[in-house]
Amino acid sequence: MNNSLKGQVALVTGGTKGIGKAIADTLSNAGAQVIITARTAPAENTNGQHFISSDFFQPESAEVIAKEILEKYGRIDIIINNAGANLSPGGGFSTLSDEDWNNDWQLNFMSVVRINKALLPTMIEQKSGVVINISTGAAKLPIWEMTMSYSSAKAALNAYSKALANEVAKHGIRVNVVSPGLVETPLMLEFIENMAKSSSVTAEEAYKSVMEKLNVPLGRMAEPEEVANLVGFLASPEAKYITGVNYSVDGGALPTI
Repeated sequence: MNNSLKGQVALVTGGTKGIGKAIADTLSNAGAQVIITARTAPAENTNGQHFISSDFFQPESAEVIAKEILEKYGRIDIIINNAGANLSPGGGFSTLSDEDWNNDWQLNFMSVVRINKALLPTMIEQKSGVVINISTGAAKLPIWEMTMSYSSAKAALNAYSKALANEVAKHGIRVNVVSPGLVETPLMLEFIENMAKSSSVTAEEAYKSVMEKLNVPLGRMAEPEEVANLVGFLASPEAKYITGVNYSVDGGALPTI
């Protein structure tokens, strides 16, 4: 993929850590000018990536991001909607407040809708573009003890993505979904530590419990780069006839075909 994205402008939301950072670096290495967003700037930025501070709980953040990108670069070729997290407490339906539900839906669904709405008109004018929405295997395999509101928001994202792919294909725009399973990121490790504390077990025991619950055939978590490699391919010209598809990167955990 060396220089396969040269001259292209790419946005990666949540691009300073974990999967988002791996995706941003993959696109940079392929020659793209990458814009990354997060609440705080990264400690290091060795790839010349343009950072925009954003808070996706604020509805206006999408317009602010789009305005800065278009004023500086005049175009947008790739949108990677990666920002997201499982924000709610575990324990099932009775533990979830309206605020818990709203937070998960704002970050994991509405933030994507708003970014796309702000930037897709430019792609339509260009008659080209790629949108990749990062979902989760939990949208198809929800764990009621841990991911109820998060899974529902991501399931909505999957349906929205398919509808959007069908709508914008005539404009030369491709829309796909990548659904990671367990990925060894700082956020995942924090989740496991919190799970261990709430269950009064060690982090190792909590990790083992999660792995057993999801029954990952490959027997390990993914590295962020293993997700980023697929995203990089889907963003490239090599994938120019692929749209409307949801790809699982879960080590075989999804028990259906």
